[in-house]
Amino acid sequence: MKFTPPLQAATLIKRYKRFLADITLDDGEIRTIHCANTGAMTGCAEPGTTVWYSTSDNKKRKYPNSWELAHTAANDWICVNTIQANHLVKEAIEQQRIPELSDYENLRTEVKYGAENSRIDLLLESQTRQPCYIEVKSVTLLTNNGQGYFPDAVTTRGQKHLRELTEMAQQGSRAVLFFAVLHTGINQVNVANHIDPEYARLLQQAINAGVEIICYRATIIADEIKLEDCIQFQHLT
Repeated sequence: MKFTPPLQAATLIKRYKRFLADITLDDGEIRTIHCANTGAMTGCAEPGTTVWYSTSDNKKRKYPNSWELAHTAANDWICVNTIQANHLVKEAIEQQRIPELSDYENLRTEVKYGAENSRIDLLLESQTRQPCYIEVKSVTLLTNNGQGYFPDAVTTRGQKHLRELTEMAQQGSRAVLFFAVLHTGINQVNVANHIDPEYARLLQQAINAGVEIICYRATIIADEIKLEDCIQFQHLT
């Protein structure tokens, strides 16, 4: 996925009210931009971080600029716009860069399903195979030694998604939890039991029911992101 037009760089002052961030431009101007990330953003929003932002041509937007990438002092690149995760996985599947999810004829997005009235991120369909339900999660929480964790905050919405995936697997469909790792410093992923133990419990339940875990890490530069590297998920014990 290429950013068109190219992103612009600035320096982060602070992120606040969950959806806003203040930045300083090269000429000293202070600007407020939109932050499409509801998580804690631990390690992704330190003051002084280099921010890369896009500009919308929608004249009705109060904040026309959106925070897309962070470039940290440790030289890690992070896609902080969680909305991009679904687009990246969809693109990678369509370009046959995810072998585990190949050989389906049709791909649909945001399809209603499940007993709790959810919408699945991606639905793969084939005339010869069971449908494949894919829930996409963005991973950006990095700890020591390249270890990444999900979630970075308690997520009742994520818990619901696990229950829905478990139901699909129990009904005989293929169900996949896809971790899109959008932090270049992360080398493997684990569930954050220390942050959301209920999510960890439901994830183990989902795995026991046959839900598959797939993790791919993105390569990130200022003008492009691509999901390319399959990395390890630390299986629960």
